[in-house]
Amino acid sequence: MNITVIINAVIALIAAIVSTFLIPWIKSKTTAQQREELVAWVKIAVSAAEQIYKGSGKGADKKQYVLDFLAKNGFTVDTDSVNAAIEAAVKQLNSEGIIIS
Repeated sequence: MNITVIINAVIALIAAIVSTFLIPWIKSKTTAQQREELVAWVKIAVSAAEQIYKGSGKGADKKQYVLDFLAKNGFTVDTDSVNAAIEAAVKQLNSEGIIIS
């Protein structure tokens, strides 16, 4: 059974939920400059995690690396906000062809 279609639908649903609910909430709790800085650091961390943990099935390790990287750089944003930023960065990097797996 090919579950690719189901996985793609779930990813699309998560992206829609993040766009509709979580992003507006994050914007209400932070300044534009804080959001830009967080997104920039998340992109750096996600790119680094992709280089360090190559291959599929390492999503949890990659995510933990990003969370640890952000904590080391002074980001004390709540976990939901950081998770949303990570998902957005991964989606953008995937659409740009930077992340393949």
